[in-house]
Amino acid sequence: MDALARAGRAPQGKALAFLALVAAGGFWGMGFPLGKMIMAETDAAHVVMLRFTVAALAAAPFALRNAATRRLFRSPVILFGGALYGLAFLVQFEGLARTSVTLSALLVGAMPAFIAVSARLLGETVSRVAWIGVAAATLGAAIIAGKPDGAGSVLGVVLALSALLVFLAWLHLVRRAPPSPAPLAVTAATIMVALATVAPIAFVMHGPPNLALSPMAWAGVIGQGVLATLLATAAWQYGAARLGSATAGVFINMEPLIGAAIGVALFGDHLTPALGIGGALIITGSLAVVLGEPRPPAEV
Repeated sequence: MDALARAGRAPQGKALAFLALVAAGGFWGMGFPLGKMIMAETDAAHVVMLRFTVAALAAAPFALRNAATRRLFRSPVILFGGALYGLAFLVQFEGLARTSVTLSALLVGAMPAFIAVSARLLGETVSRVAWIGVAAATLGAAIIAGKPDGAGSVLGVVLALSALLVFLAWLHLVRRAPPSPAPLAVTAATIMVALATVAPIAFVMHGPPNLALSPMAWAGVIGQGVLATLLATAAWQYGAARLGSATAGVFINMEPLIGAAIGVALFGDHLTPALGIGGALIITGSLAVVLGEPRPPAEV
């Protein structure tokens, strides 16, 4: 009976993990269009600051619940990682301010290629299929950067790609994070450190934030903070822990796909030949990178 019960729970648990990854990709994909909407009323740095303010308020109970979770703020990995996380979003949204939603979203698809290259530099094995994917994604990014066709400036593209490098550094650093003493504690502490990093930079750049935003803009801020930051990270961690990094990595591509689709449908972005070809190469290449990851042997 116990074996039958476990067998029945296994498919259900796997289905929940897939749903969690779909939710994470969907929430992250909303980040660019929501950010662009808020930028109609304030600047990019304040968008990021307000986003992390909302996320930090929602995360505080998880990070400050007891002495064990509060000790995370003494960890150099959490402090440095949180700073990188905030800076990555700051650079990314400065790029978004100079590009279309579609262009910024498609460039995120180059992330798996960056991960593969960094893995090889760190001595990890990268398959031939993954290297083909890296080449395709790199070519796609080069096509978009060389001919954005009015979808953004070269500086915007450079900032968007630079943000991915900062995210990459954060991903490698977070592997060394201390064990979480409670659910979401590490994520929550990281978000709070990110806010402490971003807020003074935004103040120096633009002064105090404009809080007289429209209800629609505030809805976007809350959506970014709760959905695209806190819940997206939590859903990703839940799904990736149960399905493995290779399978979970496929869902990274939901972010550029959803972001680009919303950009075309709601923001009037034009899917030019350069964006279409470059975006297709990035997404196809990143899929090849993820699916080409060496998989551990199946247990017997």
